[in-house]
Amino acid sequence: MKKTVRSPGSATIINAIATGYGSAFGIGLDIECEAETTSNSITCSNDVGADTGLMELCVQKVFNHYDIDESEFGINLKTKSKLPMASGLSSSSASSNAIVKVVSEIVAEEFDLNPLEDLEVVNMAIDASLDAGVTITGSFDDATASYFGGVVVTDNKNREFIIKEKMEAHPILIYMPNFYSKSGDSDADRMRVLAPLVREAFDLACDKDYFKALTLNGLLYSATLGFDSTIAVDALAQGAIASGLSGTGSSFVAVVDDDSIDDVKEAWEKYEGSVIETHVDNEGCCLL
Repeated sequence: MKKTVRSPGSATIINAIATGYGSAFGIGLDIECEAETTSNSITCSNDVGADTGLMELCVQKVFNHYDIDESEFGINLKTKSKLPMASGLSSSSASSNAIVKVVSEIVAEEFDLNPLEDLEVVNMAIDASLDAGVTITGSFDDATASYFGGVVVTDNKNREFIIKEKMEAHPILIYMPNFYSKSGDSDADRMRVLAPLVREAFDLACDKDYFKALTLNGLLYSATLGFDSTIAVDALAQGAIASGLSGTGSSFVAVVDDDSIDDVKEAWEKYEGSVIETHVDNEGCCLL
């Protein structure tokens, strides 16, 4: 049996590290996970040369949930990614969501069981990411924006939604510098100094003023983490609706419209790195 699931990445509106409350929205760059049954054992591979520890943890958690013995039943997993890794675009959330969902679907069909429900998938994927050390807060905001698409505003500590809805469709530009920044390696204490100001940005997100919240959050975290905030300011100067650092970097995101997209791309192309054009994703994680 073979099944494939795709799960999009997400871009940050509010980084939850400072306060425990976050916000994110789905983007049209995704990870596809193909899973095929084997006689026994778990084998994992990906097209970006990343460590497979998180992939294996995700499969093991699903097997444990269903009490599957890997000496008697196995899964061969392969992922291919359009998402830059370690860039603040929720590649870990997208990967773990896709893996948990596809393995659950295969096991359920193979053994005539019920597949995991949506939030069971998300929570299991988050638990695996925490165990693997690839997230500081558990990233409930990133994980749910990836899984459900659209925009979410969340209480990450309690894994609860404050807002979950479709996002207004806009072109999205992403600037990717020539270096990476792993979320799990970031200085959480330094970021928590920002808490009073990030709460102001979070209040904007709760009022559904997502674009102003994104820009304010991005500028705050850029300053604290040592990223060049002029990248976001350049995008705003060229007509971007919003722009800021995504996650803990290294990518910057800009929400644009048809009138500003070319000008923002031109402004960003003067920096070393690459500019990726994508869109808001309102579909989320799904079987292909």
